[in-house]
Amino acid sequence: MAGKIHISLTVNGKEREANVQPRRLLVHLLREDLGLTGTHVGCDTTHCGACTVMLNGKAVKSCTVLAVQADGAEVLTVEGLAEGEELSAVQRAFIAKHGLQCGYCTPGMLIAAHALLQNNPDPTDEEIRDGISGNLCRCTGYTKIIDSVRYAAKIKNAHK
Repeated sequence: MAGKIHISLTVNGKEREANVQPRRLLVHLLREDLGLTGTHVGCDTTHCGACTVMLNGKAVKSCTVLAVQADGAEVLTVEGLAEGEELSAVQRAFIAKHGLQCGYCTPGMLIAAHALLQNNPDPTDEEIRDGISGNLCRCTGYTKIIDSVRYAAKIKNAHK
């Protein structure tokens, strides 16, 4: 364990611990050490957003966060969006409105949409575009993603 730092964090509601090199990125901790491969590694430069997770309630690109920075933090990954065995409103909306194609950007888009709807339960299309602007999709043209986020808001608001 020479040179490693012991960290503990809550990931998707479960307490987790790891011994990590100081330079280890959160995305690699999640994928390689904790087996949560839903968070994708895309560009490693913060441009694509495929690695987006929630860190203490805020959407962040996990390719730019050191694992040691998440010590004591709460992390939500795409695997944690489901409510038990039931998909979240955002996940159901992306399926219903065909907000995904190849699926590579989908985990980051789902987290970005989740974060947006937590802070703004009834966003306009412009606010949706702004909310997902840090996430790139090469397949959909974004129209169906925007439709999906709008529909997720409708689902969530109907259950209030």
